[in-house]
Amino acid sequence: MPRLKQVPRSEADPLATQMYDMLFGERDPVTDPGTDTGTPGNWWTVFALVPDCLKHAVQGFQFYRDPARKLDPQLRELGQTRAGYARGSQFVFSQHCKSCRSVGMDEAKIAAIPHWQTSSVFTPVERAALAYTDAMVLEGGRVPDALFDELKSHLSDEEILEFTYITCLYEMHATMSRALRLEYDDRDEPIVEIAAPAHGSNDDVMSMVDNNKGE
Repeated sequence: MPRLKQVPRSEADPLATQMYDMLFGERDPVTDPGTDTGTPGNWWTVFALVPDCLKHAVQGFQFYRDPARKLDPQLRELGQTRAGYARGSQFVFSQHCKSCRSVGMDEAKIAAIPHWQTSSVFTPVERAALAYTDAMVLEGGRVPDALFDELKSHLSDEEILEFTYITCLYEMHATMSRALRLEYDDRDEPIVEIAAPAHGSNDDVMSMVDNNKGE
């Protein structure tokens, strides 16, 4: 379950109700969850807690999908999908693999996004965009001049700004999804101590070297 409460249909504001109608039909998404893409749909029911927050997020979706955008939709989706993968969001990565297909991206490219660095399927501009994504997500925006120069050799300033904004927007969504345990990111923490077996020892395993000095 998400870490925050969800808004049932009976308490939803007009925008949330409109989104619920589009995604869930007449169902209450809290008591009867599930979207056509297989997600529970609780991103929407949690964001509905703060109507202005939901409105702001929806406007962000409208921004990047607006036909007025100069950026190639496939480059946009590469950035969004790689941002989800790099940030470790199962939800953002999975949903945007589907979005990659919707804009005509080749299956080989979608499959190679996790290991783009060693793949030969991407064009020079795609490789530059993926490297730029990693610099933003994994390096906190520390972008080498040589990388930025390569990006500028392929894209206009307007396209770079759009790519930067949209990719960072989806890094934010990936981070929020993990923090609030929304959708496919509702998972237990995988990095935990594994208990020793009942017949074993909880001592520091490397203490064995302390007892063998000089041997």
